[in-house]
Amino acid sequence: MKRLAVYCGSATPADPRYMALAHEVGASLAERGIGVVYGGGKAGLMGAVADGALSAGGEVIGVIPTALVNLEVAHRGLTELHVVETMHQRKQAFTDLSDGFVTLPGGVGTLDELWEAISWAQLGYHAKPVGLLNAFAYYDGLLAFNAHMAEVGFVRSAHRDILISADTLDELLEKMANFTPAKTVVQMRVDDL
Repeated sequence: MKRLAVYCGSATPADPRYMALAHEVGASLAERGIGVVYGGGKAGLMGAVADGALSAGGEVIGVIPTALVNLEVAHRGLTELHVVETMHQRKQAFTDLSDGFVTLPGGVGTLDELWEAISWAQLGYHAKPVGLLNAFAYYDGLLAFNAHMAEVGFVRSAHRDILISADTLDELLEKMANFTPAKTVVQMRVDDL
């Protein structure tokens, strides 16, 4: 994996562990020679990931919609900053520019990015690993709900392992490196659906 899209919040939580985690993840990816593709902002966890990677000499590519650039939230010290018109174009660029996805703690936008990456993998729009860093047990409830969706039958058995989760970055990257793409919906027979 030469580049990973990193999804995370643009907020700065009161608990300083989240900002420290984001900075550490950015630096750790850079030290491994893995470039960061992210939302292009300078605030919150997003900015901390970028700053961590940059401080370790890493490549950081930001993708940000024009509306957010105009609010002056764009990080101006990146390796590259791609300005797009829509959020859909932003998520497409994340997919096009990266070899996989890592999701850190975040809010609604972060979950939107994560679920779209999973959905696109199910449909066969990409065959890249989708990772979830469950630091501080932040995503325990989400992982339980994902398992519940599978138990009920809304996530096909072939797609249960698309979402790769781990509590540490080292473990997550190892799992992602060993990822095998799932059989996609378009490869299935009608009876499988």
